Formats: sequence, structure tokens, C-alpha cells
Amino acid sequence: MKKKNNGTSLKIIPLGGLEQIGLNMTAFEYEDSIVVVDCGLSFPEDDMLGIDLVIPDVTYLKDNIQKVKGFVITHGHEDHIGALPYILKEINVPIYATKLTIGLIDNKLKEHNLLKTTKRKVIKHGQSINLGAFRIEFIKTNHSIQDASALAIYSPAGIVVHTGDFKVDYTPVFGDAIDLQRFAEIGKKGVLALMCDSTNAERPGFTMSERTVGRTFDNIFSEHKNTRIIIATFASNVDRVQQIINSAYKFGRKVAVEGRSMVNVITTASELGYLKIPDKTLVEIDQIKNYPDEQMTLITTGSQGESMAALSRMAASIHKKVSIKPGDTIIFSSNPIPGNEKAVSKVINELGMKGADVIFQDAHVSGHACQEEIKLIYSLVKPKYAIPAHGEYRHLKAQAKVVEQLGIDKDNIFILSSGDVLEVSDDKAEVTGKVHTGSILVDGLGVGDVGNIVLRDRQHLAEDGIIIVVLTLERRSNQLLAGPDIVSRGFVYVRESEDLMGEARVVVEDALDVCLDKRISDWGRIKGVIKDSLGEFVWKRTKRRPMILPIIMEA
Repeated sequence: MKKKNNGTSLKIIPLGGLEQIGLNMTAFEYEDSIVVVDCGLSFPEDDMLGIDLVIPDVTYLKDNIQKVKGFVITHGHEDHIGALPYILKEINVPIYATKLTIGLIDNKLKEHNLLKTTKRKVIKHGQSINLGAFRIEFIKTNHSIQDASALAIYSPAGIVVHTGDFKVDYTPVFGDAIDLQRFAEIGKKGVLALMCDSTNAERPGFTMSERTVGRTFDNIFSEHKNTRIIIATFASNVDRVQQIINSAYKFGRKVAVEGRSMVNVITTASELGYLKIPDKTLVEIDQIKNYPDEQMTLITTGSQGESMAALSRMAASIHKKVSIKPGDTIIFSSNPIPGNEKAVSKVINELGMKGADVIFQDAHVSGHACQEEIKLIYSLVKPKYAIPAHGEYRHLKAQAKVVEQLGIDKDNIFILSSGDVLEVSDDKAEVTGKVHTGSILVDGLGVGDVGNIVLRDRQHLAEDGIIIVVLTLERRSNQLLAGPDIVSRGFVYVRESEDLMGEARVVVEDALDVCLDKRISDWGRIKGVIKDSLGEFVWKRTKRRPMILPIIMEA
């Protein structure tokens, strides 16, 4: 330990990632040192119209920038690294992660021209780094992406173990199994708190090994020797891609890759040696027409039914290079993320209508620990306090239940919300306050310039449409010179509602007369009166509340 504890407690502050999947980010603070674990984004909810992605609000880190020593990243998934390019522009501190994770982060930094200005350090499993009052050790774990790590965070107040996203896979496709021995050794030293992945905490039993999917692929390939095989999976699941390539090679097929994120990850992973592709197996997407169907396998993005992803475009017949034809075999090698079921089901239906054979059973295993693995980690680490992490409230609650069965005192289990400040020391742990957290919306190149008010307006326009009232007044006398003209979009079909529009025009004229009679010359007030009276009329007649935008021009 760098210095003895002088009675200061360690603060654990989740800035995102609790109550939702995504936005993972936790600050660990001891006196004048802050270390930030992960920096993830999340994808927009259905009601966030036009928003591309959501990143965590890091006001707290900006306010304490002199204390922030660095970002420590557990693995290379979007919900753990996706916000880095946006947040580094405000909090430029070094990034520490394993080789593949840094490779994937570098891709992002390159896109945002941040490579030169960002310090990055590759850490091996088993290595430690000193950051301020902290020492952080990277521990090997398994997940649905290579090079995932758990972190042992040593502080003068005690050790916190953060599992990152993990599962226990004794027979991983690439590399070694999770380093359970190290978890046990750290457990022997005495662990203050364990923050454990809760994504699958509702599921009993163990998560199957990633290898079982490889056997499923072999069976599917041998049963469909005469058709083209198209497999949709997560771009970041490098081991899954490896197994698809292995099966394709075994059955004498070529492999083409489609989808920008898929191409990026595969390129990075094979350059860094995490993906072994036999010679002459990969072909460009433009070349697929040169091979007969029975020799072709296509790996694509879009397993979640995203409207712009490659598979969805194929299903909707708007993909430039691949068209689905009767007899194609299409495999969904993923489970729908909660909330995406409808979109996935739509794509499956569209593919079925084109005559394709769609397989979505048994071609996927999760990358997260089920209850037995969670129990295993707790039993090895033996923490004093349990802080379920990574998941919606119900997942955190499910993990708390599992932990209680292991005999950890109910008062020592903390289900936190983003922004809670949990102070932990050997004597006690309690939530002592709250810091500002939230979601920042990214729309195109704008970060944070679309807020709740803009979203509310978009919602309003989407649900009820808009009516624009244009009129021209004379500058001094406020006499009506032209108009009022009424234009509407997304409200009613004008050609069939001429009476309604005619009456609306009369309502606006009457409102205007009232203003002029009262000698109201302030245009803001005139607009207000027009808005109110037209709004009331439209509501009475149609029970709708379109946005009303009066425009007054002067002559």
C-alpha cells in the first residue's frame, strides 16, 4: 500500500450504468485521487426522436478535474468504451486497458482525431498500475469479447473488486479461462466490497461455454450444405466470429463480412492476433457473386433488428450488394436485447416472406454470469459489502437475493442509483450524498445541444403536427395587410378539411380584431392571443393539440 489509511473512507460513485443497461461509469475517490472505471454509452429509447446515442453527464468529474488520474477500462464493448471520444474532449486523462480493448478504443479516437492528444497504456492481465492513492490490478476474466478484465482496486481504505462484465468459461474459444485462483488470493487478503455484474442474476445455473455454439454451427453447416448461410451476430463478439470462420473453413466455404462495425472489429482483432483466419477464406463483399451459394457464408450486423444495420437492409430489399433469395439459411446468433423483440421479429418475418429459412434457437450463449457463477465469485472474494452493478433495478435486486442466500448481512448489500455517493471503510458503509448525473444526448455532431425541451417539441410535432399562421401587419398602425394564411403539416389532410381551415382562419381574424380593438401593439402578446384562441378552437373541433406557430411580418 502506498500510504496507511488515516481514517478517510473510500467513496464509490456510480455516474451511470445502474437502473439501465449501458452508460457504465463509476468513480472511485480517495482524498485527492479519483479513478474512473469504464466510460460507456447507451442507445436511445424509443421516445428520443432523432437521437443517435446517449452519454453520461460528467459534471462531477469536470468539477474535480485536478483529482482525476485516469480511465481504467474493463473491456471493449460500446456500453463501456463508447462515450470516451466525447468525454475525453472535456476530461483529457490517460486510458489504461488491455490490448484488444485499447485497439478498439484507438479506432474511435482515430475517427474523432484524438489519437495524438490522448495518452493510452496497454496493461497485461496480472499487471498493476499506480494512480494517485490507488493501485489497480487487472485480472483475467471471460466475456463475449476477448481481453475482458476484472479490477482489484487497492486503496488505503481497503480493496474493492470490480468484476466488469464476466462469465466463467473453463473452455474459452481463445486464450485462457478466468483466473479464479487470483480472485481467491485477493479474497484471502480481505476484500472490503465486491461490485459484481448483475445482467443475468435472474437466471439460475451456469452460463454455457462459448464453445457449445461452435458445435451448433457445425451441425447447422452440415445440415445446410447446399444453401448460402448468412449469420447475424454482435460485431464485438470476436469468439463467435472465430467459430463461424472455423465452421465455414471446415465445410469448404468462403466468408464475407458486412456491416461497418463488424468490419472494424474483425480488422482490429485479426491485426492484434485475437482472430485467426485461414488463408483465402475471407472474400470481399463485392466478390460474393463469383461463388456458388453452397460455398458462401456471410457474417453480418443487425441481429437486433436495427433499422439501418446490414441484415435489416437485406430484409427490406434496400441493401446494395446482397439480396435475400429463397433457400438462404439465416441464423440469428444472439438474443434480442430487452426492448428490441419487436424489431427482431419484424426482420425475421420479412426474411421468411422472401423464402429464407431462419434459425434463431440455440445459436447463442450469453456473455454474462448466471446465479451459480455469481455465487462462485462471492465465495472466492468473500467481500464485507456487496454492491450489485451493471443492470436494471430488477437485475440488481435479483443479485441482492442471491447474495443474501450466501449469508452476507442484508445491511451490507447496497443497491445504488446513479449519482449516489457510497462511503466505505472497515467500520461502516453508508450513502452520504448525491452528485449530479444524467444523460447527455448526441444528435449528429451536436453533443448536449438537444435537451428535454427540444425532445418534447419533437414528440409534440410527431404526435400532433404543426399549424403555422402567417400574417402581415403594417409597422405603425398594426393594420392587417395580408393573410392570415394557415399552413399545416402532420395535423389534418388539408384538401379534405377545407371547412375546418376556413373556420380556423376566421378564428385568427377575430383574435386579431380583439387585439387591435384593445390597442395591443406588442407582437409577442398578439402571437399569444392567436395561439390561445386557435389552440382552443382546434382542441374543441378535433381533440388534438398541434404545435401552433404564428409568424408576423411587417410591411
